[in-house]
Amino acid sequence: MPKQTLQVLPIQFVIHSLPSNALIPQEVFSAPIYFIGKTQEELSLVVPDTINIDSDDSDRDWRALEVLGPLNLSMVGIMAKIGSVLAAAKISIFVVSTFETDFFLVKQQDLNNATLALSKDGYKVVVD
Repeated sequence: MPKQTLQVLPIQFVIHSLPSNALIPQEVFSAPIYFIGKTQEELSLVVPDTINIDSDDSDRDWRALEVLGPLNLSMVGIMAKIGSVLAAAKISIFVVSTFETDFFLVKQQDLNNATLALSKDGYKVVVD
C-alpha cells in the first residue's frame, strides 16, 4: 500500500482547555475548521488562532497536516506509522480525527522538520 499524502493547512491553531461544563463560544461554529473534544473532566477546543477564547489554559502556534482522504475506517496503522516517523524526529504531535481523515498538529517551529522527516520516509507532503 502506498504511503499517504499530507497537506499542510495554511492557518495556525490554538488548543484550549476549558471546564467540562463550559459553553462553546458561538464564534467557534463559524470557523472554517475546528475540533471539539469533551470528557467528564474537560472540554478541549482546537480553533484557528483568529478566534479568541477565554480558557483555563491554551497552547498556541500549532499547524495541521491533514492526511488527504477519505480514509476508510477499516484501514490499520496510518496514525501509528505517521506518529512513529514524527516521534523518531523528536516532534511532539496533537492528533485529531474525523470520520474521513486524520490531522496531525505540530508546533509551527517544528513544521519544517516534520515535513522533511515525512518526505524522507516516503510520504508526500503538500505545502501551500
